[in-house]
Amino acid sequence: MSIRGELAGSGVLVTGGAGFIGSHIVDRLLADGAREVVIIDNFFLGNEQNLENALKNGAVLYRDDCEFSSSLDYVFENHNIDVVYNCATKALNYSFMNPSNAFDTNIVVALNLLELQRKGLFSTLCHFSTSEVYGSALYEPMDEMHPKNPTTTYAAGKAAADLAVESYVRMFGIDAYIVRPFNNYGPRQNDAGPLAGVIPITARRILEGRKPEIHGNGLQSRDFIYVHDTIDAVLKCHDVLPAGETVNISAENCIAIGHLIEMVADLIGYDGEIIRKPGRASDVACHNATSDKLRDMIEFYLTPFSDGLQQTLDWYKARFKRIQRLA
Repeated sequence: MSIRGELAGSGVLVTGGAGFIGSHIVDRLLADGAREVVIIDNFFLGNEQNLENALKNGAVLYRDDCEFSSSLDYVFENHNIDVVYNCATKALNYSFMNPSNAFDTNIVVALNLLELQRKGLFSTLCHFSTSEVYGSALYEPMDEMHPKNPTTTYAAGKAAADLAVESYVRMFGIDAYIVRPFNNYGPRQNDAGPLAGVIPITARRILEGRKPEIHGNGLQSRDFIYVHDTIDAVLKCHDVLPAGETVNISAENCIAIGHLIEMVADLIGYDGEIIRKPGRASDVACHNATSDKLRDMIEFYLTPFSDGLQQTLDWYKARFKRIQRLA
């Protein structure tokens, strides 16, 4: 039995909805029968190609920036929104280029949404946090009680936004909760430039005839989860996660980055040199999570990592074939 109204038949806003995770949420909401799905994205990293099917299926897109409260005001004036999924952010790597703005984006968007919710403009907020708020593991596996020790301004901004959500719930009784995914991978993750994820950028380098890279000693580890599994868990949390609470979403699948890059190279068929480069300052050393709390609440399906990685690389190979044909 759901503690909230059904998502089917609801009006839903997805901030950052043209991005990697956001676009997959949009697709799932449409498939599950949402009355209307509205997207706002400034296309800092979002890509309209991610929304190709969603826009054909009736999603509404605003090319705008939810850091501006007036942009959100316009959306809410023109749409009857019940639920908001806040996926708007800027990539972790961006915080090494513009640390202040990376921090600001996370907290300003959250506060803009919380103020609208406090005024009664929508019912429920699902706020996306990140495993980066924990920093390197002080104990393993990391649960929701693990201390927050952000090592970047991106993570610090996320932690501050989490605190804002929790405080608004306590102060004003709003219905908001926090989902904390660990390292997502899958189709549509950014593969270009310095803000790319490790799996897509490694695939891209190999497919373009360049050498893959390992930064640091390669022993730094992450808990990788397939994006479709994350989306399934997030939408199920709508029915069961109480206001003010946080839940980890992880695959309990801790993999060293060096080993991961070797796996990607092997699956693509690359047996050449892997370049070693200096490590990145403030890089988290270890993420190994537990999803016990999530498993106690929902039926949690996990794609085996070997299957998810193969499906992901097949998607990127097909994408680069299309790019080459158009070149």
